[in-house]
Amino acid sequence: MSAFAFLTATEILFGRGQAGQAAGRIKALGTRVFLLHGSPIRADWLAEALVGQGCTVTRFVVQGEPDIALIEAATQAAKGAQVVVSLGGGAVIDAGKAVAAMVPATRPLMDHLEIIGKSLPLDQAPLPFVAIPTTAGTGAEVTRNAVIGSPEHHRKVSLRDKRMLPALAVIDPALTDNTPKSITLASGLDAITQVIEPYICTRANRLTDALCRDAIPQGLRALRRLMVSEDAQARDDMAWVSLCGGLALANAGLGVIHGLAGPLGGLLPAPHGAICGTLLPHGLAQNAARAENPTRIRQVIGWIAEAFETPYENALPTLIKWSRENGLPSLTQMGFTPQHLHQAAEAAATSSSMQANPARLSASDLAILMASA
Repeated sequence: MSAFAFLTATEILFGRGQAGQAAGRIKALGTRVFLLHGSPIRADWLAEALVGQGCTVTRFVVQGEPDIALIEAATQAAKGAQVVVSLGGGAVIDAGKAVAAMVPATRPLMDHLEIIGKSLPLDQAPLPFVAIPTTAGTGAEVTRNAVIGSPEHHRKVSLRDKRMLPALAVIDPALTDNTPKSITLASGLDAITQVIEPYICTRANRLTDALCRDAIPQGLRALRRLMVSEDAQARDDMAWVSLCGGLALANAGLGVIHGLAGPLGGLLPAPHGAICGTLLPHGLAQNAARAENPTRIRQVIGWIAEAFETPYENALPTLIKWSRENGLPSLTQMGFTPQHLHQAAEAAATSSSMQANPARLSASDLAILMASA
């Protein structure tokens, strides 16, 4: 087992009721707060709590997944802030991480973006950043990158720096209670993908294995329950799986599912989690067929079979059928056309996620994967 370093947020608070501590912890980092959020109503409690602590609060609404224009506008609005806070799903958290990084920066955003930019390191340390997720999906509250869309390039790319790890992550599963079914499914499948890919990737290590090994079957069982009815314990479990996924991907890597989901996210008007969930069974099938040592991939497929109470050979078809029955669209229903095949496959080849995939997949393999999804 090779040596490794483990990166995570400076402090993580996990559990029901932890959101009540957020305002006081944020004040300790700075009293001039820039608060990014999705639904204004769902953020009122935190803004009021911060004002009650003596903070001044500037609010910024993030609608949809962040792109370059949004990050530039938010960065201007955040000038003078001492601390940046995101309350919301993965898109809101990614936007906050990017804003915290860019407020002190002396170079434009494009200089620091991967693939479409210059990939230059940040020239200044980011502002302190606090992440409070309201969905269980991306694990962005403990990762060191922000995913940003570029409509001009039809790509989603990362702004990345070790110093972008949040100073504080507050994961309160109660904030995810009663999330709509479609969001629960898409974000939940993303969370499950993000404990599967680090477990089967070439950079897996003992700590990421410990995070993923229990989280994979736990996440599958919890998400099945949530598709039937609201369940507080299942919400707690999914919040934990999402956190494990963020920690694992930041310290091991991902694979072909995220390698394709990035480019497809720039080409299709679809949520990241839905794309990952649709690709997941097909990515597992391709990796199982092509990997030199598919032992872990087969183990994951076995966990899927157990979670869905079906024979091993029926595990992936069952996952596909169950996902469709619960409203997950196919790639075609998301707007995918044959014209996207080459563009997405070519872009995936240069993505950071593909570097740790357990199998070497050709362009035709990627095309078959996308066509089958």
